[in-house]
Amino acid sequence: MPTASTGPTLPESGFTDIRQDGWIARKLPPRVRPYVTLARLDRPIGTWLLLFPCWWSVALAMPQPFRDWPTLLWLMALFGVGAVLMRGAGCTVNDILDRKFDAMVERTRSRPIPSGQVTVRQALAFLAAQLLVSLLILVQLGTTAIGLGVLSLLLVFTYPLMKRITWWPQAFLGLTFNWGALMGWATVQNDVGWPALALYVTGVAWTLGYDTIYAHQDKEDDARIGVKSTALRLGDQSKIWIYGFYTLTYVGIGIAGRLAGLGGLFLPVLSLAALQLAWQVATWRPDDQGDCLDKFKSNRWFGWLVLAAILAGKI
Repeated sequence: MPTASTGPTLPESGFTDIRQDGWIARKLPPRVRPYVTLARLDRPIGTWLLLFPCWWSVALAMPQPFRDWPTLLWLMALFGVGAVLMRGAGCTVNDILDRKFDAMVERTRSRPIPSGQVTVRQALAFLAAQLLVSLLILVQLGTTAIGLGVLSLLLVFTYPLMKRITWWPQAFLGLTFNWGALMGWATVQNDVGWPALALYVTGVAWTLGYDTIYAHQDKEDDARIGVKSTALRLGDQSKIWIYGFYTLTYVGIGIAGRLAGLGGLFLPVLSLAALQLAWQVATWRPDDQGDCLDKFKSNRWFGWLVLAAILAGKI
């Protein structure tokens, strides 16, 4: 069986989101590659989706972000590093708990743990290292944000189990991935205000939309091995539901902006973000695994448009 010291020897696989000809294979030493893959550093879209609620909330909470731009950039950098670390930690937990399921799913069987490149003990040591560095970031964010950061671990460690017990694990992912909407506001204001709460609830709706699209990649394998998802629960009605989730996302972000007192440029720019969501669903092909992945990844552009809308509302 291959180990971390021998470098990746991946099993034959059909559709997978792991690129064997990507920058990891070309640039990094063999001993490092499995850990970079385990933390999903080769696939940054998850980090972006975790990071944007943090950035939205920081921008929403700052009274004058353009005048205090050094603070804005510093906080964005801290949350950026934190998102990379915590996304990596979350993926490590997920892969440890799901290693047997991953071995039976076409898209995931070449991941480091099920393919034998990293042992569970090595993965646990890597997880501890990521959490330790994350703690160094967290202690710079203020008392309320620190408390929220510690509480987030409950979600990080329990989310991977939800696909075993509910058809709605995407909702629990939303609760986990959008926690930064609370932490960003708390870092600036040292409390949890109504705009942050509205943004958090809204983020759950957004995640239900994009992660249902993502889950359609695995629906056949998930049905075969008994894993639950909204893709299986909603089935052929997924598009209708995702339109609903995305409508709630647009309305909810609008409410958060109104509660924060954003100016007149906010809604026009936010409408561009709404068009991006509408395009996703209108052109999405649920039975095309590659298109599911592409539409899922396109939410990065939605994130940037929402951030632009919030900043425009501060002018």
